[in-house]
Amino acid sequence: MPHHRPPTPRAARGVVTTTAALALLSPLLVAQAPSAQAVDTTSPVVVSEVYGGGGNTGAPYKNDFVELYNTGTTAVDLSTWSVQYGSATGSSYALTRLTGTIAPGAYYLVAEAAGTGTAPALPTPDATGTLAMSGTAGKIALVSNQTVLACGADCDGAAGVVDFVGYGGANDYAGTGPTGVLSNTTSAQRTITPFANTGDNSKDFTVAAPTPKAAPGSTGGGGGGTDCGVTPLPTECTPGPATIQDVQGDGFVSPLKGQTVTRVPGVVTAVSTGSPKGFWVQDPTPDTARTTASSGVFVFTSAAAPAVGSAVVVSGTVSDYYPLSSGETLATTASLSTTEIINPTVTTVSTGNAVPVALALTPDTVPALYAPAPADGNVESISPVDPTHSALEFWEAHEGMLVSVDDAPVVGPGKPQYGEIYVTTKPEDKRTPRGGTYLPSYVGTPSGRLLVAPLAGVSTPPANVGDVLTGTTSGPVDWSSYGGYSLRATRIGTWQDNHLAPGVARASASDQLSVATYNVENLAPSDPQAKFDRLAAGVVTNLRSPDVITVEEVQDNTGATDDGTTASDVTVAKLTAAITAAGGPSYSSTSIDPVNDQDGGQPGGNIRIVFLYNAARVGFTPKGTPSATTAVTVTKDVDGTPTLSTNPGRIDPTNPAFDSSRKPLAAEFTFQGKKLIVVGNHWNSKGGDQSADGRFQPPTRSSEVQRVAQATAVHGFVQDVLGVDAGANLVLAGDFNDYQFSTAVTTLTDDGATLTDLITTLPEDERYTYVFNGISQVLDHIVVSKAITDVEYDVVHVNAEFSDQASDHDPQVARIRPAAHVAPVGTLTVSPKRQSPGQYVQVRLNGSVPQVAVAVQLDGTGPKASLRTNKNGAGTTSFFLPVSTSRGIHQIVATLPDGRTVSTPVRVVAP
Repeated sequence: MPHHRPPTPRAARGVVTTTAALALLSPLLVAQAPSAQAVDTTSPVVVSEVYGGGGNTGAPYKNDFVELYNTGTTAVDLSTWSVQYGSATGSSYALTRLTGTIAPGAYYLVAEAAGTGTAPALPTPDATGTLAMSGTAGKIALVSNQTVLACGADCDGAAGVVDFVGYGGANDYAGTGPTGVLSNTTSAQRTITPFANTGDNSKDFTVAAPTPKAAPGSTGGGGGGTDCGVTPLPTECTPGPATIQDVQGDGFVSPLKGQTVTRVPGVVTAVSTGSPKGFWVQDPTPDTARTTASSGVFVFTSAAAPAVGSAVVVSGTVSDYYPLSSGETLATTASLSTTEIINPTVTTVSTGNAVPVALALTPDTVPALYAPAPADGNVESISPVDPTHSALEFWEAHEGMLVSVDDAPVVGPGKPQYGEIYVTTKPEDKRTPRGGTYLPSYVGTPSGRLLVAPLAGVSTPPANVGDVLTGTTSGPVDWSSYGGYSLRATRIGTWQDNHLAPGVARASASDQLSVATYNVENLAPSDPQAKFDRLAAGVVTNLRSPDVITVEEVQDNTGATDDGTTASDVTVAKLTAAITAAGGPSYSSTSIDPVNDQDGGQPGGNIRIVFLYNAARVGFTPKGTPSATTAVTVTKDVDGTPTLSTNPGRIDPTNPAFDSSRKPLAAEFTFQGKKLIVVGNHWNSKGGDQSADGRFQPPTRSSEVQRVAQATAVHGFVQDVLGVDAGANLVLAGDFNDYQFSTAVTTLTDDGATLTDLITTLPEDERYTYVFNGISQVLDHIVVSKAITDVEYDVVHVNAEFSDQASDHDPQVARIRPAAHVAPVGTLTVSPKRQSPGQYVQVRLNGSVPQVAVAVQLDGTGPKASLRTNKNGAGTTSFFLPVSTSRGIHQIVATLPDGRTVSTPVRVVAP
């Protein structure tokens, strides 16, 4: 299944309020509020912003709000006013009573109902109500009294209405139409400066990220007019009591979380105009003895940021932000938090300053151990961190700080569409021969691996594994759900293309059967012909046209369209035609259509396993009536070999182990007179596992439970096959979605005692079929029975290490010489076991070669009798003990046509 995803986006969580130099003012005159009729375009107080998505998924604030603005020169008393809300198509209103006054040129924030999410709180509101506003469409009335409107669906011109805003699809509005439709992450904001009220919602408002108590597009730099170049220096320009190191603290979570800090000093080192939006500041003169606390921090704001090199002081709320995936809560997420300052007030003290020197990451900088293992399983309980102990602790102690790496080797291909590329700071650590970095065990995560996520203006090169970013790559340290700690690059090294070549399998000899597996990543007829052509070229050129291929992730004929279609003949025909066009054989195919929407994968796609086979090289005889819900069984064939009840057949398809997952497909083939059973597999994915880069260490692998159950079911099928013939030729191939050292895979193989996982026969640094988050690892396997001893095996690297891929998995191929079937000689019994000379005994042969003539003799010499075995390898005959037979123990010997013998004792006694 595809895993590539962009770094976790962050919804807006705060705003910047700029400080202003305050003039000496006489006491404010409080003006009498105007008595307005309809929308009073002369009213100094207007509705400046409306937001109804508070607390919803992705919302930047927990509460809905209405913001007012005073365009006048005198304060206005709002103590008898109200804000009233009506649904988009409704005719009734509810109100929130206002209090106090609104100063000239000031905002007045009315907080309304809170949602259920964990978004940050609004800036301190001036009034609070409980109106549950729609996040997309509704009506807001600013009324100069506190009587609930009773004007039905036509209130924009009602008595007492000072201002009126219909948003989204509202049935009432001021002017010619409502504002645009809102969302959980956008509000309606007045755009006419200085908030002149033309009385037309469709013209006066735009839809943008919410900015409560701030002007649309307000900036975080420049100090809003504060002159920090005067003497004496204004208080607004002087550092407060807390430093960035105080904000970060000595552990993973800030000791000041949830608290307000004032005038935290630092120099702006980088600006993010994408997601998240804000900027990083770093203390140029930190306490160097305090190595456990970072001297950099991110300031989150939806507004523009001060320029890099600006010395600033930042006031705001300290937050530890956790990106949440669907269904996660703060308690359950495995994400590590990022300490930030939100809802900031920023004052620029000076500009053009040198930024702190980036910490150079050498091969010895980051500790060799990737993750600590705290007693409670949560690394965020560690305080203080030890940056020399583990990589996670090291990065936490440098979160938000500038770091750099020179001549960085690429270990995970560049994905410009996602803005990510993976490098390593330890070029020789766990290095693959092709330049990647591999995973040898659960505790062996390469600690040098580093996600580089360029900021705006810096491009991600489409580099392959083994390429190099020459020169310096630098930027602040951040954290992502996909790849863990990252370098948000303000500068990226020059891409050196080292021309990584696609792998090519060794050629097969004429007496070798080649069996391959290839996950083709949600292949559907609607995919571009170029994808089919590239997959075909991989089969023909790189895999060298294997005799049998287990193909995973073949979608039905309508792809992801969930219309009940389950057949995949169109998809398969398009693939086999492309293979033929590429110079390959005319493959035949066999598969079983799944029950609609029961096998997991992309919704509607009905992915399944398909066998492609070259009928000019292998034999395949359909058998029985295969179905999606009928379990294939194993019996003994007439020649003593295992045979399937249907060909092909699904293994235990109704077993709960395969719920919402692909059912293994078994098929029986023959090659040069020898039988082979091949099982295609696509076990359930790792979705739902805790991140290996996260706060829970070691992470819980919840998806492994189902894979172990699947392994147990497939192992049972293997035992059935080997129970018929311990020397059976058995190949299991596919996307097992687990590592060679995993419990699931070792359960299947009996830890290598029953089956051989061919990936384990390669050198350790060559064991990988997939690259995920910059780590080369194993998901795909070819596993063989012990009877198959003459085997050559290649993982063919054509996709996973490359920026441009036909699929996200690498295929692999095994070239084998199947073992000849050797029927058991069977067991021989005699009755009675004591007999006198001149009498008969009954001799029975069981479990031998079917339908052959067998010679029976006493002690292997003398007179012979014969028996003929039936289709089950059993036969009986009466054998005469010659009168001259001496007393004592003798052997009755049965000799098979191939010369093999089996014997049983008989005691000859006196008459």
